[in-house]
Amino acid sequence: MKTVNVVAAIIKQDSKYFATQRGYGEFKDWWEFPGGKIETGETPKEALRREIKEELNTMISVDQLIKTVDCDYPAFHLHIQCFLCHILKGHLQLLEAENAKWLDSESLCSVKWLPADKEVAETLIGK
Repeated sequence: MKTVNVVAAIIKQDSKYFATQRGYGEFKDWWEFPGGKIETGETPKEALRREIKEELNTMISVDQLIKTVDCDYPAFHLHIQCFLCHILKGHLQLLEAENAKWLDSESLCSVKWLPADKEVAETLIGK
């Protein structure tokens, strides 16, 4: 099974986390933490800064790795590194996602998460 290496930004502001809703593909309408694939030659932090600039037109600080998740999907194995981040410059502008929400700890489980992202959300509830 093919392994896909991705990164996700756990963008925190005050006591809320930023989540986006997919607007395309097999998992359309499911929720995730924004991010994407690591390209050849990129470090995970570089990939995450690039992805957030492309998807949300925002510059972020990638602060620390908070969780790594390995998850099997029907067509591939996902290896996702999740970093706590904060906004440095810009306003979160949805360039790819169909919707977004700021979720606090009590509402993190109120959306339909992709399987790997659900595991991350459950970890954040305890933080």
